[in-house]
Amino acid sequence: MTGLGERMEADMRAQPDVLRALAAAERPVLPQAPRGIVIVARGSSDYAAIFGRYLIEAATGMPVALAAPSLQTLYGVELRLTGWLALGISQSGRTPEIAAVLERYRRAGARTLAITNDPGSPLAGSADIAIALAAGEEGAVPATKTFTAQLVALALVAEALGPVPWTAADWQRMPDAVAEVLDDPAPAERAAARLDGAEELVAVGRGYLMPVALEAALKLREAAGLRAEGWSAADFRHGPVTVAGAGLPVLAVEAAGAAAADVEELAGELEAGGATVLRLSDDPGADLPYPGDLAEPLRALPAAVRAQQLALAVARRRGLDPDSPPGLQKVTPTR
Repeated sequence: MTGLGERMEADMRAQPDVLRALAAAERPVLPQAPRGIVIVARGSSDYAAIFGRYLIEAATGMPVALAAPSLQTLYGVELRLTGWLALGISQSGRTPEIAAVLERYRRAGARTLAITNDPGSPLAGSADIAIALAAGEEGAVPATKTFTAQLVALALVAEALGPVPWTAADWQRMPDAVAEVLDDPAPAERAAARLDGAEELVAVGRGYLMPVALEAALKLREAAGLRAEGWSAADFRHGPVTVAGAGLPVLAVEAAGAAAADVEELAGELEAGGATVLRLSDDPGADLPYPGDLAEPLRALPAAVRAQQLALAVARRRGLDPDSPPGLQKVTPTR
């Protein structure tokens, strides 16, 4: 460690053990065939929620909604959620807005599930069911081990609700794949050097890896002060692509599968236009490679850790301490 980002690196290093324990934990017992499913979250947890929407929608064959918390906390919209399943995701479990919204969903008839690192938190206490991440206290402000633990928890929820494309062998392999990334920081350090002098970046992805692109951009903002934005590769074509050009760094987040060709096509077009493209991919020849011997959805775990490494490396090259970014705190008291 260099002094800068010591706590963030320690949090990251804990991830294989955290994820291994959570993957081996008892599966939640959830109501089968709910009338609808809604997820409420903010910040990094919101990007985990998008991942959960993909997983749960695929497992159940029914659309999954992402909540608009302000409709409850500011506008007092009356809900009718009898027969629904509502998930609240918060690392601390102490964001007043998330706890309040999940409680209102429960009062409106929903069965509620909390995903949080603190089983004694208000969010966990107000829910019918709680999944404790058991990641231990995070020393750095940017979420790392709690974010990836949320991805695992949401995969467990999907398993409890319907068929999924991964197996017990994937669960056994996944923590080791994360450890392999952590034991190989050189690609992130080389990629960070290519971002010297950059003040902005666009991260793009699609499908199960799109939430990783969103989270990668957030980590680069939080930890390294980069003006980074995350986009669906499809949405990026609908307007934002006009700002791409010479000198714009692009992080293309990819995994072999149905979405890979679209992301790679966009990356190639941007590269041809003069953009600096860094590929975060399960291709061993990528700028930021990660192991690809997992079911496609679970590749989000080692991919997210590689993105964390990049954010840490960029912060250190800039002389910034990602443990305590200015203006941020661990619990954001939105209402």
